[in-house]
Amino acid sequence: MTIEIASADGLTPAEWNGLVERARYTDAMHQWEALAVIARETDSTVHRLIGYKGQEPVGIFPVFERRYGPITAVFSPPPGLRIVYLGPGLLNMDKLTQRKTERRQRAFIDGVLAWIDERIDPSYIHVRTTPGYPDVRPFTWNDCTASPSYTYHVDITGPESDLLDRFSRDARTNIRDAAAADYDVDERGPEGIDRIVEQVRSRYAAQDVPYDVTPSFVRELYEQTPDGTIRPFTCRVDGSFVGGILAVESGDTIARWQGGVKPDVDSDFPINDVLDWDVMRAGREIGCTTYDLVGANSPRINRYKSKFGPRLTPFYEIERASLLGSLAARLYKHRK
Repeated sequence: MTIEIASADGLTPAEWNGLVERARYTDAMHQWEALAVIARETDSTVHRLIGYKGQEPVGIFPVFERRYGPITAVFSPPPGLRIVYLGPGLLNMDKLTQRKTERRQRAFIDGVLAWIDERIDPSYIHVRTTPGYPDVRPFTWNDCTASPSYTYHVDITGPESDLLDRFSRDARTNIRDAAAADYDVDERGPEGIDRIVEQVRSRYAAQDVPYDVTPSFVRELYEQTPDGTIRPFTCRVDGSFVGGILAVESGDTIARWQGGVKPDVDSDFPINDVLDWDVMRAGREIGCTTYDLVGANSPRINRYKSKFGPRLTPFYEIERASLLGSLAARLYKHRK
């Protein structure tokens, strides 16, 4: 089977975004505008690749080309901005038999990797798929390694009382008791973005962990992507900011992207329990069915996230490195 790989340079942003909306295994960061903002912030070249079987699109795959001295690397997504997922999205495969789906998907991934090798010739490739991406074997058949990572998904459908009942006892108690306090959780736009990012930066600095996300980068994502994509939820107690979560809405999922860190104020108020609960409720109001808690790979943090009754959901990290590219691999793992 022959799948032609082409750059989307001839498409309009609306045409590309139409493919993103139709594809499976894509999220908000696949949008044309988000890719452009990420490319500028990382000083990378973005290649929006499309696979065609004849005239029919079968997949999209945005990749970022970046140089580190003598090393050329390809990322999807690039490191440094805490973008969690990217990788390939698949189109027009739902009605195919398993055999035809596998053949078409393999031809698409084979074609993308061949395009990358011919046009870029990287020493290092790193891809992180969206949760639920079904089959990474075509990558491993092209000399890549594929390792599972995990996130937590909360089913936020059904009656609100049933959702709350699935939480742990302490989470239920915290959320119910908080109703008596003088607090509010709402969306604050650019002002909320600044407060949330700076709080996260301060928390990471205290732990000596690199954190390269800037308020200006998130504000640009907020301004350039469709309304409601980036949603900055802030929590105020007695009128003072105490915490926040930058959520990302895409399709039927609302994701906990940044924030929700250990508060930098001494308070008995359950700040993060209340924030997560209100983000879930906001997602329900706009028709989302899933809350992605974003990450389930840290035993310490998992103790908090698992109390919301989530299901463990895998995604994959895919890597290929030459001897020279192993230097880029070490840099990636330090800055991702």
